[in-house]
Amino acid sequence: MYKIITLVLVMSYCAITAQVGINTSTPDQSSVLDVTSTTKGVLLPRITNVSSVTNPATGLVIYDTNKKCISQNVGTPATPDWVCLSPYVAKFFYMPSVVFDTTTTAAGQTKDLYTLYKNQFSNVPVNARSASAPATIPFFPNATDLYYYVTGYDTSVFKINSISSTGVLNYDVLSNATSASFINIVFVVK
Repeated sequence: MYKIITLVLVMSYCAITAQVGINTSTPDQSSVLDVTSTTKGVLLPRITNVSSVTNPATGLVIYDTNKKCISQNVGTPATPDWVCLSPYVAKFFYMPSVVFDTTTTAAGQTKDLYTLYKNQFSNVPVNARSASAPATIPFFPNATDLYYYVTGYDTSVFKINSISSTGVLNYDVLSNATSASFINIVFVVK
């Protein structure tokens, strides 16, 4: 009887504190599951229709055979939002159209590029979308998720002074813009 109680206590303790190791007898202490191999990988569930996954947990990871990418549900179980995590997803994009007032020459002007981007993509009504597109337009939730670049601009109209790590552009207006004036702003995903 004493041995059975001891065994039950040991099994209960192991179930509470143990990590599971596959091909290792010493799983990393920070992991719940540690899969070790030098010649094989982990094969995720391959799913053709992600909408067929019932109430997917936030953070659930699968391989989307249609998009050909590892996908994660960044939404909720009730409202899933599958996002590709694979490195073949676009790593940069151009800033959406914004208006720069050039009617008056002025130094030290600022534009919060991240906030302008976020406001154009978050909580906006979608009038039309492709059949498999999510109901809302996904956007990067933090200004520090991106790098900000100006790759070209009309030097007779603007002088670019700086861009902060959170996307605040500091610039001077040198003259009125023409129909050919431009600023190319690129966001790069970190």
